[in-house]
Amino acid sequence: MNWTAYSHGAALCASLIVTIGAQNAFVLRQGITRSHVGKIVVLCTFSDFLLIAAGVGGASALATHYPRLVEVVLYGGLAYLAWFGLSTLRRAWRPGHAVMEVNGEDPSAPAAMRQSGGAVVLMTLAFTWLNPHVYVDVLLLIGTAGAREPEGARMAFALGAMTISPLWFASLGYGARLLAPLFRKATAWRLLDGAIGSMVLLVAAAQLR
Repeated sequence: MNWTAYSHGAALCASLIVTIGAQNAFVLRQGITRSHVGKIVVLCTFSDFLLIAAGVGGASALATHYPRLVEVVLYGGLAYLAWFGLSTLRRAWRPGHAVMEVNGEDPSAPAAMRQSGGAVVLMTLAFTWLNPHVYVDVLLLIGTAGAREPEGARMAFALGAMTISPLWFASLGYGARLLAPLFRKATAWRLLDGAIGSMVLLVAAAQLR
């Protein structure tokens, strides 16, 4: 094991993954509501593994030769982010109820406040695979950085990057429930949704160039 390359991969992934983007905001919100957190952590982690492997394995070269493919993915992701940002701001401006449940998997909660496992899986996949930052950060940045490592050290670099993903998503998803007491009032949810919606729209607008 080349521990120098391993540490390079871990440090780069850690510096990129902690940014509160649309995916992390979604994981945070689901963690606070305790809604299907295990499924979300597994899906996000496994998706990162695939993307890191693809990036270090040469997907960045594919994007260089087929820039139109990158544009299609980018603008499709931006359209989704814009829709999500506007929907979140609308929820912050006009919440459906005065007090929101923090135990989203509680079977006694009203049906309108519960989420099905299938719906959460689809949302998690959408936030991961339709998010342009995922491709820029993981495929291009990590892939390019991995390509700079000596050929025999690229596997160690990829493993270092992969180590961070389960640690981060598990901490974010399960650690968020510690914030649950703060979110027993609708005002806290409105502030969170307002911040998330504004952030997502800013991210989408920043990519329009």
